[in-house]
Amino acid sequence: IVSGEGEATVEPDLAVLTLSVMREAKSARAALDANPDALAAVLAALPSAGIKDRDLQTAGIQINPRYNYTNKPDGGQDAELVAYQITNTLSVRLRDIDKAGEILDKAVTLGVNQGGNITFSNEDPAATLTEARKKAVADAVAKAKTLAEAAGVSLGRVLEISDQNTRPMPMPLQAKAFDAARAAAPVQAGENSYAVQVTVTFELK
Repeated sequence: IVSGEGEATVEPDLAVLTLSVMREAKSARAALDANPDALAAVLAALPSAGIKDRDLQTAGIQINPRYNYTNKPDGGQDAELVAYQITNTLSVRLRDIDKAGEILDKAVTLGVNQGGNITFSNEDPAATLTEARKKAVADAVAKAKTLAEAAGVSLGRVLEISDQNTRPMPMPLQAKAFDAARAAAPVQAGENSYAVQVTVTFELK
């Protein structure tokens, strides 16, 4: 019984951007009321960049109180509630990843002030996974031959093959602070790597 691993790479054809707008006010209601304006401006600008409604999704809304802490003589702390922060996060799926830098620049200009995470993926990685599986089986066979030769036996037929969960390994980039005066934020897509592990049981003879 041997295990084999295979890995295949492919250029990504999808990018998922996480864009957040955070606003702060004395009350949660005021912060929530101030938040949608910037996000609405971003949403209005995205269709002109070729982004469809199906590729836009609210990823979360967070409400966080912000406190000022002062030390007390007895070693404790007093907490004073000074504001509420509302963060609205939008997930944007880009099918033209060459526009990722342009979208980030535009979003920051329109008021996005948090987030900026980018994850590169593939819409249909089936062919890449097939290549990885073939490599994994070949790796298992090579290991089995080496073990059998060292033991003075030969391999018989394959009795069982199990395919473990595939594990996509995208290479995420963390967006930095952007200068709106530049043409586009620097974004490098690189490659996505997909790994497969198989376990093969051989008959020995």
